[in-house]
Amino acid sequence: MDIDTLIGTVAGCLSTAAFVPQAWQIWKTRSARDVSWAMYAVLIAGVALWIVYGLRREALPLVLTNGVILLVALLILAMKRRFGDGKPG
Repeated sequence: MDIDTLIGTVAGCLSTAAFVPQAWQIWKTRSARDVSWAMYAVLIAGVALWIVYGLRREALPLVLTNGVILLVALLILAMKRRFGDGKPG
């Protein structure tokens, strides 16, 4: 693995791990009232574009890590819908 791939992989893993505490807190407290629908909508759009970019550049670390971030972000929104105020906005 070259240094650029290593840096990209570590950066992606850290970025992905940043969302785990939020998801865990929502699950543990069964509350997502303070989670912003708008922030996660923008995040999901950005992550989706990173995935497209990574596919076009054939950059597997970008595709994989952003794919996991996308899944976790969608999970957080699903929990917000279930445990939070239940409505986007």
